[in-house]
Amino acid sequence: MAKEGLIKEDGKCVGSLTPSLLAVAFLSSFGSSMLYGYNLAVVNSPAQYIKQFYNQTIVARNGTSQNDEALTLFYSVTVSVFAIGGMIGSLMVGMLVTRFGRKGTLVRITYLVFIAGALMGFSRMFASPEMIITGRFITGLHSGISLSVVPMYLGEIAPKNLRGFLGLVPSIFICLGVFVAQILGLHELLGKEEHWPLFLSLVVIPTTIQLMLLPWFPESPRYLLIEKKNVHATITALKWYRSKVNIQAEIEEMQEEQRSMSSVETVSVIGLLRDRSVRWQVITVVVVNIGMQLSGIDAIWFYTNAIFENAGIPLPEIQYTTVGTGAIEVIAGCIGCFTIERLGRKPLMIGGFTFMGICCAGITLSLLFQVHYISVACVVGIIAGFCIGPAGVPFLMTAELFKQSHRPAAYIVAGCLNWMSNFTVGFVFPFLQMSAGAYCYLVFFGVCMAVAVYVFFIIPETKNKTFVEISQMFAAMNGTLEEESTELGHNLKLTKMNGYGAIDMENGVIEKNK
Repeated sequence: MAKEGLIKEDGKCVGSLTPSLLAVAFLSSFGSSMLYGYNLAVVNSPAQYIKQFYNQTIVARNGTSQNDEALTLFYSVTVSVFAIGGMIGSLMVGMLVTRFGRKGTLVRITYLVFIAGALMGFSRMFASPEMIITGRFITGLHSGISLSVVPMYLGEIAPKNLRGFLGLVPSIFICLGVFVAQILGLHELLGKEEHWPLFLSLVVIPTTIQLMLLPWFPESPRYLLIEKKNVHATITALKWYRSKVNIQAEIEEMQEEQRSMSSVETVSVIGLLRDRSVRWQVITVVVVNIGMQLSGIDAIWFYTNAIFENAGIPLPEIQYTTVGTGAIEVIAGCIGCFTIERLGRKPLMIGGFTFMGICCAGITLSLLFQVHYISVACVVGIIAGFCIGPAGVPFLMTAELFKQSHRPAAYIVAGCLNWMSNFTVGFVFPFLQMSAGAYCYLVFFGVCMAVAVYVFFIIPETKNKTFVEISQMFAAMNGTLEEESTELGHNLKLTKMNGYGAIDMENGVIEKNK
């Protein structure tokens, strides 16, 4: 009979969802991931008011008014500097998580949000457009770090049978952040001219809650054991996250991973790219992260209002229609989160990208034949297909495909590619649309279908697998021999590690080997 808090699966005991796990998943996502979604959408509603503020400030300084092209350029810088900050932030992930840990990094970077919120909130008082741009850059810096650290943290604290569920919680909060920004941006709420500084600075509220509560939760047990070699802290953290369950098997699995990389330090990005033993994992991270952004989702989000306007929806009602798409994002994200452990990672990725590809082709056909209501349905379909799988699974896969020594560098590569692709789509799509017209969406169709085919034929299913098992699955593809630890665990219940042996789980103490 399984102990309290355990679920039987194939004769093995696996962890259940404890209040501590759920709380830390919600806290870390609420104070970090949600801000990314919020900052993506927050500048859309007050765009005209921000341009007017820029123009009034320049007139007060120089005595001359700016034309529409110049104001659009200033506003474009305000929007795009967020992605530049994100790209720089993603490059800092490896250094931060190695030095401060996963939770430690999330706690420390909250101060960036307070600085950014203050700059944007007081920008009108000090008549400074530079404060808005600097604030947007700093929020991008925070998002670039947190987008990688949150899924890394949740992937390491989750039992293997819940890693997919917890790994997609951040994607739900990203969608929720977009939805909240769309609702608050309605004219009846904060969508008025006098409210835009407050609208931009509201990011400090979820961050404050995270800063108050998250420090009380333990650090990642894998980080404590494998990188810090702190066995006592590891047991304390696991007991916190696993409640009353027997954590001996999980300690053994982490020890096995540590032994397999005992001679390997945390690798750099260059070391990761040169390492033949993770060649296909790196290729997979490159394909799914570039594919996620080049799927056309950013172009769809950017041009949603124009598509709805062409479909004949009255201008005053478009803002409510946009809020409706935000609600669909949240619902689709929840569907993906609650089905991933039943269906697996591959079906959500293949199904999501395939459905998005079909809808991209549908937009091209609807524009060619002037059937605008089909284009509206296809926009909704692309958003739903993206949020069910491709929005969150690539971040989860980055955590699952690599061992502890390679994971920080993998997240640097994934994050940098993500932000670069995001910036590229935003810059290239208007020119692509001018040159190719309705056929531009066929480019996204080709990307989506290519990624779906790659996932189907190349990526193995990682559901309910340990990090060591996943590494062994890729060993044959990489043409490398994985070091096996078959003798360990056959002869001893727990192998000696760093001078310590058997673990008394009831009392949480370690008995030293004689």
